[in-house]
Amino acid sequence: MFEYEMAAARSADLIREADAYRLMREAKKARRASSRSQEPEGSVRGHRNRFTRAA
Repeated sequence: MFEYEMAAARSADLIREADAYRLMREAKKARRASSRSQEPEGSVRGHRNRFTRAA
């Protein structure tokens, strides 16, 4: 009976580790995806008289 309890405890530990690892990977993937979608905003000032007006 003791061996069964040890195996059940080890199984529960492995399942918890796998869940934590999966959650960490999903968080990293989401962070990478969100940083790719953000485009750096450039300055708009100073470009107003760069081109002539169209007729």
